[in-house]
Amino acid sequence: MTLPALQAMRPHQWVKNLLVLAPLAFTAKGLKLDGAAWTAAALAFAAFCLAASSIYLLNDLVDRAEDALHPRKRLRPIASGRLGVGAARAQLLAQSAAAFWIASLVPPHDGVPFVVWPAAYLLLNLLYSFWLKRLVVVDCMCIALGFQLRVMAGAAAIDVRASHWLILCTFFFALFLAFCKRYEELGRQAEAGGRTRATMAEYTDSFLSMMIGPLAALSILTYALYTVSPETVKVHGTDKLMFTVPFVTYGVFRYLFLVYRRSEGGDPASLLFRDAPLLVSGVGYAALVVVVLRAAGAHG
Repeated sequence: MTLPALQAMRPHQWVKNLLVLAPLAFTAKGLKLDGAAWTAAALAFAAFCLAASSIYLLNDLVDRAEDALHPRKRLRPIASGRLGVGAARAQLLAQSAAAFWIASLVPPHDGVPFVVWPAAYLLLNLLYSFWLKRLVVVDCMCIALGFQLRVMAGAAAIDVRASHWLILCTFFFALFLAFCKRYEELGRQAEAGGRTRATMAEYTDSFLSMMIGPLAALSILTYALYTVSPETVKVHGTDKLMFTVPFVTYGVFRYLFLVYRRSEGGDPASLLFRDAPLLVSGVGYAALVVVVLRAAGAHG
């Protein structure tokens, strides 16, 4: 595979698909190192990584003219011409087929094959690429639903029920990130020489700020409610997950700082690894979750 072809897959964005593993991380199957569950989750993660890369390729093909006007997106392989349109189309077909093949290896549960989940994800993103991204607010909600599908797919892969609070938290947090991304894009329109996305003419700084603030609060609130809900306490045998709330709160506030004071937020996956405080808070959060759940398991 050539370097432009690999770059077009945006492997750094695969960090978003870690949400597929979230149900495993927050269940007894994950803590007990259930081999079948870990294998199914790993296959599901790989399938979604390839499905997501297929969507990135599709969007880059469809948006190559607009991307050529953007100060950063013009450097992408397709927009810059380093990856030919024909080669990109062939890669798109190959990646999509590989995603479905890997998904078919995940054991079905209740007679429902796992392939329905990446299929639903691809369908949502096809609708987004060719229609829904032109509808203001709906464009951001589609992004959030894509994240929600990842969590639900991860739960289906290991045959567990995802917490309603966790699903809601995922939706609100993803919607928060989507509006932050629009805010960053709006601020860079002057550099791009005009509008670079169909919906950008409808967005304003004040409108986006009104969306971002409440969504930040809802993200923190729904996560906090998840940690102390009777369902969570029953599953994990502890209410100590509440001690992870400060890490989540700091992460959200740090992200807001980067969006409003540093004009960042256009690429959340990349920002997570570029900003040291954000990365440290993420690692600290993950470590504390493991400690809390293992301690609960030891006393269970």
